[in-house]
Amino acid sequence: MIHTDVVIVGAGPCGLFQVFELGLLGLKAEVIDSIPKPGGQCAELYPDKPIYDIPAIPVCTGEELTNSLLTQIEPFHCAMHLGEEVTTVKRQDDDSFFVETNTGKHFVAKAVVIAGGVGSFQPRPLRVPDAELYEDRTLHYRVRDAQEFHGKEIVILGGGDSALDWVLELVGKAGHVTLVHRRDEYRAAPASVAKMRSLVAEGKVELIEHAKAVSISGAEGRMRSITIQVKGGEADGERAVEVPADHVLVFFGLSPKLGPIADWGLDINRKTINVDTERFETSEPGIYAVGDINFYPGKKKLILCGFHEAALAAFAIKQRLEPDKKVHVQYTTTSPIMHQRLGLPD
Repeated sequence: MIHTDVVIVGAGPCGLFQVFELGLLGLKAEVIDSIPKPGGQCAELYPDKPIYDIPAIPVCTGEELTNSLLTQIEPFHCAMHLGEEVTTVKRQDDDSFFVETNTGKHFVAKAVVIAGGVGSFQPRPLRVPDAELYEDRTLHYRVRDAQEFHGKEIVILGGGDSALDWVLELVGKAGHVTLVHRRDEYRAAPASVAKMRSLVAEGKVELIEHAKAVSISGAEGRMRSITIQVKGGEADGERAVEVPADHVLVFFGLSPKLGPIADWGLDINRKTINVDTERFETSEPGIYAVGDINFYPGKKKLILCGFHEAALAAFAIKQRLEPDKKVHVQYTTTSPIMHQRLGLPD
């Protein structure tokens, strides 16, 4: 059983900044996230894309922002439990919260902050018959060990950065690489698209556009081939192409889901959680929500707004935990207590 002041559900920018704001007030936090690395949407969706609206930072990538936030919270020694999903949040008799993850970890916290962005991200699946029989063996939504693809027949489905990045990474290492995309326009970086088309022209990559997968052939989780339905012109109609495949990599993007959060008894507004604008507390006292997952009149889904919400939520949590004491605003420039908590020299 892990005892802490606050459990934060979500390791995106707002969740990480929540650690900082709580730490300044002397509160200990544990962070849980279903994604196997910190950063939330910044890490999963646009690690290399520029962000221009973080105060005092003219431009940074999602990965750079995440790394800076991780550096900022180092003084507070926050434990992170990544690749785990919170399945249970239950109020106990003493008004604390029992929190459990899908890996069987148990926490007791005095408050819970939901900073889950737009929910937990799940890969959009390949919808063909019996696809689940091949998952994590020869059908992959994430790459865990690229070496298992070396010398193999690889089919990559998708048209975004992840799909193109793995085409470029595996060409010359895999036995053969085929890229299948439903259109002839791509969401990936233009430089990656140009490089891919150059490899296609050189005969090093096979490209099938205006296409979708319709069936898999194989046995006992081992794939032999995947059948692709290709749209032709008006005269040609559609045709089926069977492509040899030892492994299929699927990059259709990520779909946000509220997941178990929807069952925690909170006041849900479609796929967001209603909060007040004084404490950013949900309908359940002691449970707070910051960032894209919350809703209130005038809500704007911006990282900088989530940072503001995290600051006010931290003060509200401090007041909840110490109701008989006034929570004073202290400034990091001059406060000896803040300097001590930040680990700064006297």
